[in-house]
Amino acid sequence: MKIFAISDLHLSLSKPKSMDVFGEHWQDHWEKIKDDWHKKVTADDIVLLPGDLSWAMNLKEAKPDIQAICAMPGRKVLMRGNHDFWWSSLNKVNSLLDDTAFALQNNAYVFGDVAIAGARGWLCPNERNFSEEDRKIYRREVHRLKLSLNAAEKKRQEKPVIVMMHYPPFNEDRAPSGFTRLIDEYDVKKVVYGHLHAHSLNTAFEGELNGVIYELVSCDHLDFGLKQIY
Repeated sequence: MKIFAISDLHLSLSKPKSMDVFGEHWQDHWEKIKDDWHKKVTADDIVLLPGDLSWAMNLKEAKPDIQAICAMPGRKVLMRGNHDFWWSSLNKVNSLLDDTAFALQNNAYVFGDVAIAGARGWLCPNERNFSEEDRKIYRREVHRLKLSLNAAEKKRQEKPVIVMMHYPPFNEDRAPSGFTRLIDEYDVKKVVYGHLHAHSLNTAFEGELNGVIYELVSCDHLDFGLKQIY
């Protein structure tokens, strides 16, 4: 079993939205991703998809995008990103999924010898323009990560934990946050995250920090190919 990751697919199959406005490299980006996905992933593998899956505003619009993801090889773990406005209750999201896809929200999954936990995350304190409203959402997301890690703890049986988040779990200065404290507390070995694009990639962190490996998996950062992370 291999584990791959890629985020920020930004699909729009029901109401096509050109991604070329974000750069010529985004042209036909889903075709590039699919081609690479089919080359790398087998039915026994896992693909982590940490957010910004679809531009859709509701479940009906999102259905073709989620069906396209479900049709791809492997077992898929999906998470909400800041642009996934279609993502409502977990039950409604699950109604779009087949038996090869799993929604991650306040829960955890075990595949083989690895546990998968995570939360969407949010801006961290000391970010520019961090507001009191941001603080409320940040605290809620820290709590959701704790719920997910608690669920993983009950299932893991000494298995290593991989955390997936949409937002990076720290600010540009890599200052400790509620997310990183939980990551340390629960002895997480690897974190994958997305959200960052364009100039934000210049200050993004990848590598080892306090014994944890961090992987940035925004699809444009990966040149629209999946990254094997386990």
